[in-house]
Amino acid sequence: MGTDTGQATAPSEGNSPDSPDSPEAAGERAERRREQRGWYFYDWACSVYSTSVLTVFLGPYLTSVAKSAADADGYVHPLGVPVRAGSFFAYSVSASVVLAILVMPLAGAAADRGGRKKRLLALCAYLGAAATTGMFFLDGDRYLLGGLLLVVANASVAVSMVVYNSYLPQIATPQERDAVSSRGWAFGYAAGSLVLVGNLVLFTGHDSFGVSESMAVRICLASAGVWWGAFTLVPLRRLRDRRATPTAPSANGWRQLAATVRDMRGKPLTLAFLLAYLIYNDGIQTVISQASVYGSEELGLSQSTLIGAVLLVQVLAVGGALGMGRLARTYGAKRTILGSLVAWTVTLGAGYFLPAGAPVWFFALAACIGLVLGGSQALSRSLFSHLVPPGKEAEYFSAYEMSDRGMSWLGPLLFGITYQLTGSYRDAIISLVAFFIIGFVLLARVPVLQAVRDAGNPVPDRI
Repeated sequence: MGTDTGQATAPSEGNSPDSPDSPEAAGERAERRREQRGWYFYDWACSVYSTSVLTVFLGPYLTSVAKSAADADGYVHPLGVPVRAGSFFAYSVSASVVLAILVMPLAGAAADRGGRKKRLLALCAYLGAAATTGMFFLDGDRYLLGGLLLVVANASVAVSMVVYNSYLPQIATPQERDAVSSRGWAFGYAAGSLVLVGNLVLFTGHDSFGVSESMAVRICLASAGVWWGAFTLVPLRRLRDRRATPTAPSANGWRQLAATVRDMRGKPLTLAFLLAYLIYNDGIQTVISQASVYGSEELGLSQSTLIGAVLLVQVLAVGGALGMGRLARTYGAKRTILGSLVAWTVTLGAGYFLPAGAPVWFFALAACIGLVLGGSQALSRSLFSHLVPPGKEAEYFSAYEMSDRGMSWLGPLLFGITYQLTGSYRDAIISLVAFFIIGFVLLARVPVLQAVRDAGNPVPDRI
Protein backbone atom coordinates (compact mmCIF):
# COMPACT_ATOMS: atom_id res chain seq x y z
CA MET A 1 0.00 0.00 0.00
CA GLY A 2 1.92 3.18 -0.80
CA THR A 3 5.29 1.44 -1.41
CA ASP A 4 7.83 3.26 -3.55
CA THR A 5 7.62 1.88 -7.08
CA GLY A 6 11.30 2.56 -7.64
CA GLN A 7 12.18 0.12 -4.87
CA ALA A 8 9.53 -2.47 -5.49
CA THR A 9 11.36 -3.77 -8.58
CA ALA A 10 14.56 -4.65 -6.71
CA PRO A 11 13.81 -7.29 -4.05
CA SER A 12 17.35 -8.64 -4.24
CA GLU A 13 18.66 -5.39 -2.80
CA GLY A 14 16.74 -5.67 0.46
CA ASN A 15 19.92 -5.15 2.49
CA SER A 16 21.26 -2.25 0.41
CA PRO A 17 21.61 1.17 2.09
CA ASP A 18 18.63 2.41 0.05
CA SER A 19 16.36 -0.47 1.05
CA PRO A 20 13.57 0.49 3.45
CA ASP A 21 14.57 -2.51 5.60
CA SER A 22 18.28 -1.70 5.82
CA PRO A 23 19.81 -0.46 9.11
CA GLU A 24 20.89 2.75 7.37
CA ALA A 25 17.36 3.46 6.14
CA ALA A 26 15.89 2.62 9.55
CA GLY A 27 18.35 4.97 11.23
CA GLU A 28 17.55 7.75 8.77
CA ARG A 29 13.84 7.20 9.31
CA ALA A 30 14.28 7.33 13.11
CA GLU A 31 16.28 10.56 12.84
CA ARG A 32 13.61 12.04 10.58
CA ARG A 33 10.89 11.12 13.07
CA ARG A 34 12.91 12.71 15.89
CA GLU A 35 13.22 15.96 13.96
CA GLN A 36 9.54 15.89 13.05
CA ARG A 37 8.56 15.57 16.71
CA GLY A 38 10.82 18.49 17.58
CA TRP A 39 9.39 20.49 14.67
CA TYR A 40 5.85 19.99 15.95
CA PHE A 41 6.79 21.69 19.19
CA TYR A 42 7.37 25.08 17.59
CA ASP A 43 3.70 25.08 16.63
CA TRP A 44 3.03 24.06 20.25
CA ALA A 45 5.14 27.00 21.44
CA CYS A 46 4.09 29.91 19.23
CA SER A 47 0.45 29.06 18.54
CA VAL A 48 -0.42 30.15 22.07
CA TYR A 49 0.48 33.70 21.02
CA SER A 50 -1.88 33.49 18.05
CA THR A 51 -4.66 32.04 20.19
CA SER A 52 -4.52 33.75 23.58
CA VAL A 53 -3.02 37.06 22.49
CA LEU A 54 -4.05 37.85 18.93
CA THR A 55 -7.39 36.04 18.80
CA VAL A 56 -8.80 36.36 22.32
CA PHE A 57 -7.39 38.96 24.66
CA LEU A 58 -5.41 41.66 22.92
CA GLY A 59 -8.06 42.89 20.46
CA PRO A 60 -10.78 43.73 22.98
CA TYR A 61 -8.28 44.78 25.66
CA LEU A 62 -6.21 47.08 23.44
CA THR A 63 -9.44 48.51 22.03
CA SER A 64 -10.61 49.33 25.57
CA VAL A 65 -7.22 50.90 26.39
CA ALA A 66 -7.41 52.99 23.21
CA LYS A 67 -10.95 54.08 24.07
CA SER A 68 -9.80 55.22 27.51
CA ALA A 69 -7.20 57.41 25.79
CA ALA A 70 -9.59 58.71 23.11
CA ASP A 71 -10.84 62.27 22.83
CA ALA A 72 -14.46 63.31 23.13
CA ASP A 73 -15.13 62.23 19.55
CA GLY A 74 -13.74 58.72 20.13
CA TYR A 75 -10.44 59.24 18.32
CA VAL A 76 -6.84 58.62 19.36
CA HIS A 77 -3.96 60.40 17.64
CA PRO A 78 -0.89 58.18 17.14
CA LEU A 79 1.80 60.27 15.43
CA GLY A 80 -0.80 63.02 15.08
CA VAL A 81 -3.07 60.93 12.84
CA PRO A 82 -6.74 60.79 13.91
CA VAL A 83 -7.77 57.15 14.28
CA ARG A 84 -11.09 55.89 15.62
CA ALA A 85 -10.25 53.95 18.79
CA GLY A 86 -12.18 50.92 17.57
CA SER A 87 -9.92 50.68 14.51
CA PHE A 88 -6.57 51.03 16.31
CA PHE A 89 -6.07 47.29 16.85
CA ALA A 90 -6.78 46.44 13.20
CA TYR A 91 -4.40 49.15 12.02
CA SER A 92 -1.70 47.89 14.40
CA VAL A 93 -2.02 44.40 12.90
CA SER A 94 -1.58 45.89 9.44
CA ALA A 95 1.51 47.83 10.59
CA SER A 96 3.04 44.61 11.96
CA VAL A 97 2.53 42.99 8.59
CA VAL A 98 4.33 45.83 6.81
CA LEU A 99 7.31 45.35 9.15
CA ALA A 100 7.26 41.60 8.50
CA ILE A 101 7.32 42.21 4.75
CA LEU A 102 10.50 44.26 5.14
CA VAL A 103 12.27 41.62 7.24
CA MET A 104 11.14 38.33 5.68
CA PRO A 105 13.35 38.49 2.56
CA LEU A 106 16.39 39.05 4.79
CA ALA A 107 15.49 36.04 6.92
CA GLY A 108 14.87 33.84 3.88
CA ALA A 109 18.19 34.80 2.33
CA ALA A 110 20.14 34.25 5.54
CA ALA A 111 18.48 30.86 6.15
CA ASP A 112 19.25 29.47 2.69
CA ARG A 113 22.69 31.02 2.35
CA GLY A 114 24.11 30.58 5.84
CA GLY A 115 22.75 27.15 6.78
CA ARG A 116 22.00 28.47 10.30
CA LYS A 117 18.26 28.23 10.50
CA LYS A 118 18.19 27.42 14.21
CA ARG A 119 19.88 30.70 15.16
CA LEU A 120 17.39 32.67 13.11
CA LEU A 121 14.49 30.71 14.58
CA ALA A 122 15.79 31.40 18.10
CA LEU A 123 16.27 35.12 17.41
CA CYS A 124 12.77 35.63 16.04
CA ALA A 125 11.11 33.42 18.65
CA TYR A 126 12.71 35.09 21.65
CA LEU A 127 12.20 38.62 20.33
CA GLY A 128 8.51 37.84 19.89
CA ALA A 129 8.28 36.07 23.24
CA ALA A 130 9.89 39.05 25.00
CA ALA A 131 7.47 41.52 23.37
CA THR A 132 4.52 39.32 24.33
CA THR A 133 5.71 39.01 27.91
CA GLY A 134 6.07 42.81 27.99
CA MET A 135 2.32 43.15 27.41
CA PHE A 136 2.00 42.67 31.17
CA PHE A 137 2.76 46.40 31.42
CA LEU A 138 -0.11 47.40 29.12
CA ASP A 139 -2.54 49.26 31.38
CA GLY A 140 -4.25 52.61 31.80
CA ASP A 141 -4.15 54.54 28.55
CA ARG A 142 -0.90 53.03 27.18
CA TYR A 143 -2.39 52.17 23.82
CA LEU A 144 0.80 53.20 21.99
CA LEU A 145 2.82 50.71 24.07
CA GLY A 146 0.28 48.04 23.20
CA GLY A 147 0.47 48.87 19.52
CA LEU A 148 4.28 48.78 19.55
CA LEU A 149 4.46 45.43 21.36
CA LEU A 150 1.85 43.99 18.99
CA VAL A 151 3.83 45.13 15.95
CA VAL A 152 7.06 43.55 17.28
CA ALA A 153 5.45 40.29 18.42
CA ASN A 154 3.31 39.80 15.33
CA ALA A 155 6.18 40.54 12.95
CA SER A 156 8.45 38.20 14.93
CA VAL A 157 6.09 35.25 14.75
CA ALA A 158 5.59 35.83 11.02
CA VAL A 159 9.32 35.92 10.29
CA SER A 160 9.99 32.89 12.52
CA MET A 161 7.46 30.94 10.48
CA VAL A 162 9.54 31.53 7.34
CA VAL A 163 12.36 29.57 8.94
CA TYR A 164 10.07 27.03 10.60
CA ASN A 165 8.10 26.18 7.44
CA SER A 166 11.29 25.87 5.38
CA TYR A 167 12.21 22.78 7.45
CA LEU A 168 9.18 20.83 6.18
CA PRO A 169 10.65 19.66 2.83
CA GLN A 170 13.85 18.66 4.66
CA ILE A 171 12.30 16.59 7.45
CA ALA A 172 9.43 14.88 5.59
CA THR A 173 9.26 12.86 2.40
CA PRO A 174 6.70 13.91 -0.25
CA GLN A 175 4.30 11.18 0.91
CA GLU A 176 4.58 12.31 4.56
CA ARG A 177 4.09 16.04 4.20
CA ASP A 178 0.29 16.32 4.42
CA ALA A 179 0.32 14.25 7.62
CA VAL A 180 3.36 15.99 9.15
CA SER A 181 2.02 19.46 8.38
CA SER A 182 -1.41 18.53 9.78
CA ARG A 183 0.14 17.15 12.98
CA GLY A 184 2.08 20.39 13.43
CA TRP A 185 -1.12 22.42 13.25
CA ALA A 186 -2.84 19.94 15.57
CA PHE A 187 -0.04 20.39 18.13
CA GLY A 188 -0.54 24.14 17.93
CA TYR A 189 -4.27 23.96 18.47
CA ALA A 190 -3.84 21.48 21.31
CA ALA A 191 -1.49 23.90 23.07
CA GLY A 192 -3.91 26.75 22.45
CA SER A 193 -6.71 24.71 24.03
CA LEU A 194 -4.65 23.81 27.08
CA VAL A 195 -3.53 27.38 27.77
CA LEU A 196 -7.00 28.79 27.13
CA VAL A 197 -8.40 26.51 29.83
CA GLY A 198 -5.96 28.08 32.28
CA ASN A 199 -6.82 31.55 30.94
CA LEU A 200 -10.52 30.88 31.40
CA VAL A 201 -10.03 29.74 35.00
CA LEU A 202 -7.97 32.83 35.83
CA PHE A 203 -10.19 35.32 34.00
CA THR A 204 -13.56 34.08 35.24
CA GLY A 205 -12.29 33.56 38.80
CA HIS A 206 -10.04 36.61 39.04
CA ASP A 207 -11.75 37.81 42.22
CA SER A 208 -11.01 34.55 44.01
CA PHE A 209 -7.37 34.88 42.94
CA GLY A 210 -7.26 38.40 44.34
CA VAL A 211 -6.59 40.17 41.03
CA SER A 212 -8.61 42.62 38.96
CA GLU A 213 -10.04 41.74 35.57
CA SER A 214 -7.45 43.96 33.90
CA MET A 215 -4.63 42.28 35.80
CA ALA A 216 -5.99 38.84 34.85
CA VAL A 217 -5.90 39.80 31.16
CA ARG A 218 -2.35 41.13 31.47
CA ILE A 219 -1.22 37.91 33.18
CA CYS A 220 -2.80 35.86 30.37
CA LEU A 221 -1.01 37.98 27.76
CA ALA A 222 2.37 37.71 29.47
CA SER A 223 2.03 33.98 30.14
CA ALA A 224 1.73 33.37 26.40
CA GLY A 225 5.15 34.95 25.95
CA VAL A 226 6.67 32.80 28.69
CA TRP A 227 5.13 29.66 27.15
CA TRP A 228 6.42 30.63 23.70
CA GLY A 229 9.97 31.10 24.94
CA ALA A 230 10.05 27.98 27.12
CA PHE A 231 8.80 25.45 24.55
CA THR A 232 10.92 26.88 21.74
CA LEU A 233 13.80 25.09 23.47
CA VAL A 234 12.46 21.74 22.21
CA PRO A 235 12.76 22.39 18.45
CA LEU A 236 16.06 24.18 19.02
CA ARG A 237 17.42 20.96 20.55
CA ARG A 238 15.98 18.52 18.00
CA LEU A 239 16.16 20.27 14.65
CA ARG A 240 19.52 20.35 12.91
CA ASP A 241 21.08 22.78 10.48
CA ARG A 242 21.88 21.58 6.99
CA ARG A 243 24.88 22.67 5.01
CA ALA A 244 24.00 25.56 2.73
CA THR A 245 23.25 24.43 -0.81
CA PRO A 246 25.69 25.45 -3.56
CA THR A 247 22.79 27.02 -5.47
CA ALA A 248 21.93 29.37 -2.62
CA PRO A 249 22.67 32.88 -3.90
CA SER A 250 25.03 35.20 -2.08
CA ALA A 251 22.96 38.30 -2.73
CA ASN A 252 21.34 40.23 0.07
CA GLY A 253 17.75 39.61 1.08
CA TRP A 254 16.07 42.01 -1.28
CA ARG A 255 18.15 40.93 -4.24
CA GLN A 256 17.33 37.34 -3.43
CA LEU A 257 13.65 38.20 -3.20
CA ALA A 258 13.88 39.77 -6.65
CA ALA A 259 15.69 36.64 -7.87
CA THR A 260 12.98 34.47 -6.28
CA VAL A 261 10.26 36.43 -8.04
CA ARG A 262 12.11 36.08 -11.34
CA ASP A 263 12.51 32.37 -10.69
CA MET A 264 8.82 32.05 -9.89
CA ARG A 265 7.97 33.76 -13.16
CA GLY A 266 9.60 30.74 -14.77
CA LYS A 267 7.26 28.58 -12.64
CA PRO A 268 3.93 30.34 -13.25
CA LEU A 269 1.89 27.56 -11.64
CA THR A 270 3.71 27.97 -8.32
CA LEU A 271 3.07 31.69 -8.59
CA ALA A 272 -0.60 31.05 -9.40
CA PHE A 273 -0.97 28.94 -6.26
CA LEU A 274 0.64 31.68 -4.17
CA LEU A 275 -1.76 34.25 -5.58
CA ALA A 276 -4.77 32.10 -4.71
CA TYR A 277 -3.36 31.44 -1.24
CA LEU A 278 -2.65 35.14 -0.71
CA ILE A 279 -6.31 35.93 -1.34
CA TYR A 280 -8.09 33.27 0.71
CA ASN A 281 -5.59 33.25 3.54
CA ASP A 282 -5.98 37.00 3.92
CA GLY A 283 -9.59 36.28 4.78
CA ILE A 284 -8.63 33.51 7.23
CA GLN A 285 -6.07 35.66 9.05
CA THR A 286 -8.48 38.58 9.35
CA VAL A 287 -11.22 36.37 10.79
CA ILE A 288 -8.72 35.01 13.33
CA SER A 289 -7.52 38.44 14.45
CA GLN A 290 -10.86 40.29 14.40
CA ALA A 291 -13.37 37.66 15.58
CA SER A 292 -13.08 38.58 19.26
CA VAL A 293 -13.52 42.29 18.49
CA TYR A 294 -16.63 41.43 16.45
CA GLY A 295 -17.99 39.29 19.28
CA SER A 296 -17.38 41.84 22.02
CA GLU A 297 -18.17 45.11 20.22
CA GLU A 298 -20.94 44.13 17.77
CA LEU A 299 -22.58 41.15 19.48
CA GLY A 300 -22.09 42.37 23.06
CA LEU A 301 -20.65 39.08 24.29
CA SER A 302 -18.66 38.82 27.50
CA GLN A 303 -14.95 38.07 27.57
CA SER A 304 -15.59 34.70 29.20
CA THR A 305 -17.98 33.80 26.37
CA LEU A 306 -15.33 34.75 23.81
CA ILE A 307 -12.72 32.66 25.61
CA GLY A 308 -15.08 29.69 25.66
CA ALA A 309 -15.83 30.08 21.94
CA VAL A 310 -12.15 30.29 21.02
CA LEU A 311 -11.47 27.27 23.23
CA LEU A 312 -14.12 25.38 21.28
CA VAL A 313 -12.39 26.43 18.04
CA GLN A 314 -9.04 25.15 19.33
CA VAL A 315 -10.40 21.78 20.45
CA LEU A 316 -12.28 21.16 17.21
CA ALA A 317 -9.36 22.43 15.13
CA VAL A 318 -7.19 19.59 16.44
CA GLY A 319 -9.61 17.01 15.07
CA GLY A 320 -10.31 19.16 12.02
CA ALA A 321 -6.63 19.38 11.06
CA LEU A 322 -6.10 15.63 11.48
CA GLY A 323 -9.41 14.79 9.81
CA MET A 324 -8.76 16.99 6.79
CA GLY A 325 -5.29 15.44 6.57
CA ARG A 326 -6.99 12.05 6.21
CA LEU A 327 -9.44 13.43 3.65
CA ALA A 328 -6.47 14.66 1.64
CA ARG A 329 -5.18 11.09 1.38
CA THR A 330 -8.40 10.11 -0.39
CA TYR A 331 -9.38 13.23 -2.31
CA GLY A 332 -6.07 15.10 -2.53
CA ALA A 333 -4.99 18.30 -0.79
CA LYS A 334 -6.32 20.62 -3.48
CA ARG A 335 -9.89 19.29 -3.45
CA THR A 336 -9.93 19.23 0.33
CA ILE A 337 -8.80 22.86 0.51
CA LEU A 338 -11.45 23.87 -2.03
CA GLY A 339 -14.09 22.20 0.11
CA SER A 340 -12.87 24.11 3.15
CA LEU A 341 -13.17 27.43 1.27
CA VAL A 342 -16.81 26.68 0.54
CA ALA A 343 -17.32 26.04 4.25
CA TRP A 344 -15.54 29.31 5.13
CA THR A 345 -17.80 31.26 2.76
CA VAL A 346 -21.01 29.81 4.18
CA THR A 347 -19.85 30.21 7.78
CA LEU A 348 -18.75 33.81 7.39
CA GLY A 349 -21.95 34.72 5.58
CA ALA A 350 -23.93 33.24 8.47
CA GLY A 351 -21.83 35.28 10.90
CA TYR A 352 -23.23 38.49 9.46
CA PHE A 353 -26.72 37.53 10.65
CA LEU A 354 -25.80 36.45 14.20
CA PRO A 355 -28.13 38.08 16.75
CA ALA A 356 -26.50 40.21 19.41
CA GLY A 357 -26.34 38.81 22.93
CA ALA A 358 -26.90 35.20 21.83
CA PRO A 359 -23.86 33.12 22.85
CA VAL A 360 -25.30 29.82 21.55
CA TRP A 361 -25.23 31.01 17.94
CA PHE A 362 -21.72 32.38 18.36
CA PHE A 363 -20.64 28.97 19.68
CA ALA A 364 -22.24 27.30 16.63
CA LEU A 365 -20.27 29.62 14.37
CA ALA A 366 -17.08 28.90 16.33
CA ALA A 367 -17.63 25.16 15.88
CA CYS A 368 -17.89 25.55 12.10
CA ILE A 369 -14.70 27.63 12.01
CA GLY A 370 -12.83 25.14 14.17
CA LEU A 371 -13.60 22.23 11.87
CA VAL A 372 -12.07 23.91 8.80
CA LEU A 373 -9.45 26.27 10.26
CA GLY A 374 -6.52 23.97 10.95
CA GLY A 375 -6.96 21.77 7.91
CA SER A 376 -7.15 24.58 5.37
CA GLN A 377 -3.90 26.05 6.70
CA ALA A 378 -2.04 22.78 7.20
CA LEU A 379 -2.87 21.43 3.74
CA SER A 380 -1.98 24.73 2.08
CA ARG A 381 1.46 24.55 3.67
CA SER A 382 2.06 20.94 2.65
CA LEU A 383 0.74 21.54 -0.87
CA PHE A 384 3.11 24.47 -1.34
CA SER A 385 6.06 22.39 -0.11
CA HIS A 386 5.65 20.24 -3.25
CA LEU A 387 5.94 23.35 -5.44
CA VAL A 388 9.30 24.50 -4.01
CA PRO A 389 12.43 23.74 -6.08
CA PRO A 390 14.98 21.70 -4.07
CA GLY A 391 17.56 23.85 -2.31
CA LYS A 392 15.37 26.96 -2.24
CA GLU A 393 13.12 26.08 0.71
CA ALA A 394 13.58 29.19 2.88
CA GLU A 395 13.75 31.44 -0.16
CA TYR A 396 10.38 30.25 -1.43
CA PHE A 397 8.84 29.96 2.03
CA SER A 398 9.70 33.60 2.67
CA ALA A 399 7.46 34.41 -0.29
CA TYR A 400 4.87 31.93 1.07
CA GLU A 401 4.98 33.50 4.51
CA MET A 402 4.38 36.89 2.95
CA SER A 403 1.20 35.37 1.57
CA ASP A 404 0.46 33.67 4.90
CA ARG A 405 1.04 36.55 7.30
CA GLY A 406 3.21 39.04 5.51
CA MET A 407 0.70 40.04 2.84
CA SER A 408 -2.34 39.68 5.13
CA TRP A 409 -2.60 43.41 5.61
CA LEU A 410 -5.46 44.05 3.21
CA GLY A 411 -8.06 42.17 5.26
CA PRO A 412 -7.43 43.98 8.59
CA LEU A 413 -7.08 47.28 6.72
CA LEU A 414 -10.37 46.73 4.88
CA PHE A 415 -11.99 45.64 8.15
CA GLY A 416 -10.75 48.78 9.92
CA ILE A 417 -11.68 51.15 7.11
CA THR A 418 -15.15 49.64 6.74
CA TYR A 419 -15.77 50.10 10.44
CA GLN A 420 -14.34 53.63 10.38
CA LEU A 421 -16.68 54.59 7.52
CA THR A 422 -19.83 52.77 8.65
CA GLY A 423 -19.42 52.28 12.40
CA SER A 424 -20.69 48.70 11.89
CA TYR A 425 -18.64 45.57 12.52
CA ARG A 426 -21.27 43.57 10.62
CA ASP A 427 -20.45 45.45 7.43
CA ALA A 428 -16.76 44.88 8.16
CA ILE A 429 -17.15 41.11 8.64
CA ILE A 430 -19.28 40.51 5.54
CA SER A 431 -16.70 42.23 3.33
CA LEU A 432 -14.34 39.31 3.99
CA VAL A 433 -16.50 36.82 2.05
CA ALA A 434 -14.96 38.10 -1.19
CA PHE A 435 -11.53 36.76 -0.16
CA PHE A 436 -12.81 33.18 0.02
CA ILE A 437 -14.80 33.31 -3.21
CA ILE A 438 -11.95 34.79 -5.24
CA GLY A 439 -9.42 32.44 -3.62
CA PHE A 440 -11.58 29.43 -4.51
CA VAL A 441 -11.81 30.45 -8.17
CA LEU A 442 -8.06 31.06 -8.46
CA LEU A 443 -7.07 27.81 -6.72
CA ALA A 444 -9.48 25.73 -8.80
CA ARG A 445 -7.65 26.89 -11.93
CA VAL A 446 -4.20 25.67 -10.77
CA PRO A 447 -3.15 22.25 -12.22
CA VAL A 448 -1.15 21.11 -9.20
CA LEU A 449 0.26 17.90 -10.73
CA GLN A 450 1.94 19.89 -13.47
CA ALA A 451 3.08 22.47 -10.91
CA VAL A 452 4.88 19.76 -8.91
CA ARG A 453 6.61 18.47 -12.04
CA ASP A 454 7.62 21.99 -13.08
CA ALA A 455 9.25 22.52 -9.68
CA GLY A 456 11.40 19.42 -10.25
CA ASN A 457 9.86 17.35 -7.45
CA PRO A 458 8.49 13.79 -7.41
CA VAL A 459 4.72 13.68 -7.71
CA PRO A 460 3.04 12.05 -4.68
CA ASP A 461 0.40 9.37 -5.09
CA ARG A 462 -2.41 11.86 -4.55
CA ILE A 463 -2.34 15.64 -4.41
